[in-house]
Amino acid sequence: MIQNMRLKLVLIFALSLGTLCYSQTNDTIYLWQGSVPGEKNPKHKPVVTANKSGNVTRLTNVTDPLFVVFKPKATKNNGCGIIVCPGGGYSILAIDKEGYEVAKWLNKLGYTAFVLQYRVPNNQTGALSDIQRAMRIIRSKADSWKLNATKLGVIGFSAGGSLSALASTRFEVDAYSKMDSTDTVSCRPDFALLIYPAFLDKGENRSLTPELTVSKNTPPMFIFSAADDGYANSALVMTTALRDAKVPVELHILPYGGHGYGLRKGNVAAETWPKYAEIWLKNLSK
Repeated sequence: MIQNMRLKLVLIFALSLGTLCYSQTNDTIYLWQGSVPGEKNPKHKPVVTANKSGNVTRLTNVTDPLFVVFKPKATKNNGCGIIVCPGGGYSILAIDKEGYEVAKWLNKLGYTAFVLQYRVPNNQTGALSDIQRAMRIIRSKADSWKLNATKLGVIGFSAGGSLSALASTRFEVDAYSKMDSTDTVSCRPDFALLIYPAFLDKGENRSLTPELTVSKNTPPMFIFSAADDGYANSALVMTTALRDAKVPVELHILPYGGHGYGLRKGNVAAETWPKYAEIWLKNLSK
């Protein structure tokens, strides 16, 4: 019994130490200082679901949206920032697999990453407000992270890809009423990466979702999917719309890979897209 008690104490200490280290190295920025526009529920910490399948941490019931800042080493900082939008069907956020792990990969390449905890479940309007606000905060405070305010993009996975596409096509229309001077800053991403995006083909006969108003002002995009992904048509219709609007787009489709793989080893798609994305990002800045 004493041995079990000691083990529990060691585990508690380890968890506490991990939390302390996390808070010391990563800034957490809440998007809304006062009331959250359109949110009926009070602010509270997100709920970690009991579902741990696939070794994934899933968050839900987000009512106080925020982003966590992951900074690269000062010597590697390339001046570009990227908002990371985890997926989860607008129901949950796969916060580690499609959030924190992606941010650490971006840091190795020299990018400052901002992992977004947008509103879930079932609150696409709120999620769009959150990403617009996040982009405005980051752009208005770019100097504090040693970033170029004209080199700020988004990367999204599955539903996060849908949100990134919305942010990249609906930046001319405010999703919420302006609250302060930050909201006078542009929320247009300078580029976007959509990794196995979903929900982009909700139009008639599986055509482009009507909310996605692609124009010549839409930022360049990198899109990646697998043919055996049930949502793969989203990548196809988005690419077609961008090509028709003469917006630069790079599309990659592998025959196999499925959906929801992040960049974890053991899946050919997960091991492939980061290589192409890295090259695309480098060419973008030339």
